[in-house]
Amino acid sequence: MNKLFKTLAPIALAITAFGATAADPFPASGKVITIVVPFAAGGPTDRVARDLAEAMRKPLGGISIVVDNAAGAGGSIGANKVAKANPDGYTLLVHHIGMATMPTLVRNIPFKVESDFEYLGAINDVPMTIIGKPSLPANNFKELTTWIGQNKGKINLGNAGVGSASHLCGLLFQEAMKTDMTPVPYKGTGPAMTDLIGGQIDIMCDQSTNTSSQIEAKKVKAFAVTTPKRLTTPALKDLPTMQEAGVKDFQVTIWHGLYAPKGTPADVQKKLNDALKVALKDPAFIKNEEGLGAVIVSDKRMEPAEHKKFVAAEIQKWSPIIKAAGVYAD
Repeated sequence: MNKLFKTLAPIALAITAFGATAADPFPASGKVITIVVPFAAGGPTDRVARDLAEAMRKPLGGISIVVDNAAGAGGSIGANKVAKANPDGYTLLVHHIGMATMPTLVRNIPFKVESDFEYLGAINDVPMTIIGKPSLPANNFKELTTWIGQNKGKINLGNAGVGSASHLCGLLFQEAMKTDMTPVPYKGTGPAMTDLIGGQIDIMCDQSTNTSSQIEAKKVKAFAVTTPKRLTTPALKDLPTMQEAGVKDFQVTIWHGLYAPKGTPADVQKKLNDALKVALKDPAFIKNEEGLGAVIVSDKRMEPAEHKKFVAAEIQKWSPIIKAAGVYAD
């Protein structure tokens, strides 16, 4: 018996050492999933990630999901953190349209957007809003256009930092208004909004997830939304589209997606994608997001391959715009 034990013991030990990881269920009890947000806490992408974390907990067996804000360099610092993470499904990334702009916007980007991540699916589409400081003399878009024409070279256009959604929208807004404005970048949407409310900057183009509550509280003036159709949320329902306001072909929608490091096991990817799909139908998640003007994704972009195809098309769309503007996030 002792001889048999001595023979089998090393085999059993080897199975434990090398086979346990493969056999462990995902997610394992006691583990924590970290969702990295490549922007400051309190911003629109942070809010989406926190809503999503709560909605994904139940379909993943009640596992703890925390949000880690790793801001900087056009969103590439946080993205790189995930690209270099252990591909075990416990470190994920929620990123917005920056996934499509980083390849052009960030010099010497330390990863490849299209090949260093596993695409888990799209989350939502978020409209942008054109807003101004409360003391701005304009009260509608026509008056805003007149005011801009009268103040060429004197207007401060705030944004949440180079590469942020508000920065990208601001580039298009300047082009549409056919005038130069002074860009004022901040380290996040929070401080930018604070200065807009305080009158230190004049205008900003930002996501409805960040502006709706400020518009509803009348802390800022709102002039238009960037969607093809008017929105139905209480804070935004009376705002015209840019098309209605007389600006043709001005449509900007900021989308968010979920990603894992390249090499994450296929079965783990499927469990995360399944949990994402359940979360996108969660009533509390839908209520939170739609209350901020966001539209939950319900089309084929919920599938990893389709979301990846969509991001590739967005890279092609934004690359010439960024190159023409000559802006970079170092």
